[in-house]
Amino acid sequence: MHTVPVVVVFGPTAVGKTDFLLHFEHSGEIINSDSLQVYRHMSIGTAKPDESVIKRIPHHLVDCMDPDEEFSAGDFVKQADKLCKEIYERGCIPIISGGTGFFLKNFIYGLPTAPASSEEIRQKLQKRLETEGLEALREELREKDPDSWARIKPQDSYRILRALEVYSTSGSPLSDYKLPDSPRSQYRFLLIGLVRDRAELYERINQRVEAMFKAGLPEEYKKLRALGYSPACPGLSAIGYREFSIMEELGSMTLKDVKELIKQNSRNYAKRQITFFKALPDVHWMHPDQWQDAVNMVSSFIEKKETIG
Repeated sequence: MHTVPVVVVFGPTAVGKTDFLLHFEHSGEIINSDSLQVYRHMSIGTAKPDESVIKRIPHHLVDCMDPDEEFSAGDFVKQADKLCKEIYERGCIPIISGGTGFFLKNFIYGLPTAPASSEEIRQKLQKRLETEGLEALREELREKDPDSWARIKPQDSYRILRALEVYSTSGSPLSDYKLPDSPRSQYRFLLIGLVRDRAELYERINQRVEAMFKAGLPEEYKKLRALGYSPACPGLSAIGYREFSIMEELGSMTLKDVKELIKQNSRNYAKRQITFFKALPDVHWMHPDQWQDAVNMVSSFIEKKETIG
């Protein structure tokens, strides 16, 4: 049978992915690979595509989770696999796009071969979390798996528990389980990376944050808190939201301080994204203004047929 062609479009925050993707409105459907745009009630701070964009080109995996729910790389791969098949069968191009590098890399190469989840061990760890607190479990993780301890965010209870679960199940740290080193055979991939001059990108980030505040980002955060979501939720622990929780804790920050902190954290995040993406092989790098080159490239890519089996 034919392999499924998948276009993957990525780049740092504020590089211009949304406008770039509109040039594929007559041929593709978007599978969102931004780990925050999956959350409901979080439109402004995640720069979700608005209704006019979604009307022009279908988007999947947007507004499908509550902010207190975990959405892991494994969840993404499972959902994206199903969507790619459905989109291709409709005669459209599956286009995976976003800035969450681990989602993209796990989809392209497959998930690490870590032990399957153990409900019994998970429940024991959950009880320990409730009685001992997250910091005690983090300290245990630092002793057993320092690499995972350094990589996982301090407030990410889901991934901390998963790392401890893997160690308890196998006796080996999660960091020992590596990604496969070749792309998955059921797909053909075309990787397009969007880039801008660093100064230009940083200015776009600053402008975007200014626009978010004008659009009501502080009010969006207040609404989330009023709905009962705590700063420890996966959604609210992200850039654009966690800075408001810092203001709540300190009591001495102004909204202007929060705005500047979001800008700084977003610029730092963009720098990390660029470093991550640059390590991916076989990427066609281009400025978002080179969209016509990308359209031609995708057309040639789709016309090429390959089979598996």
